[in-house]
Amino acid sequence: MTSVEEPARPNGRIRDAARTKAEILDVATREFARSGFAGARVDEIAARTRTTKRMIYYYFGGKEQLFTAVLERAYSVIRQAEQELDVEHLDPVAAIRRLAEVTFDHHERHPDFIRLVSIENIHEAEHIAASEKLGRIGSPALEVIRRILESGQRSGLFTADVDAVDLHAMISAFCFFRVSNRHTFGALFGRDLVAPDQREHYRKMLGDMVIAYLTADRATD
Repeated sequence: MTSVEEPARPNGRIRDAARTKAEILDVATREFARSGFAGARVDEIAARTRTTKRMIYYYFGGKEQLFTAVLERAYSVIRQAEQELDVEHLDPVAAIRRLAEVTFDHHERHPDFIRLVSIENIHEAEHIAASEKLGRIGSPALEVIRRILESGQRSGLFTADVDAVDLHAMISAFCFFRVSNRHTFGALFGRDLVAPDQREHYRKMLGDMVIAYLTADRATD
């Protein structure tokens, strides 16, 4: 099989590979988020990156692989934020509230991530399932949640039967819905879930909801 040489720039210099791939991924992220997997066009991505379709195929192999790479990078951002989360110095209540806020802040700042995940769900997660990288990434948040739950249970603050995955799903569901359903919710109920003047209200509401769930079965006098 004949190998494909990396395309050169008009002036003859080979473009910096890392910079070129990052530029392609930036544009591809916006294109897939806007048009979906089926509607996105590699030709359009090439035109917006001032490169060629051939170069995109050289780096990524094709549209399927490019979409997978976009998903991998999108998930790596939230995973990195989870890995950098430092709550060891906080009490369990403050720690779990802080973890919920990290997800809240990330989803609000990255609406394209929300769209990409929604699109991937339409495709029944076939690209994620096929990605070795995403399989290895996992979710650092789960380990953090487990440690917080164990600490809270030892101190008697949290109930002993709370599952870390269930709690992660609860936090993610609120944060995801707030962004993904902003427009339909607003049209039906006349309320913008991401309105700046309501941000702290919903951020605190999430933390209060999580704490209420974790402390619901506490013994009372």
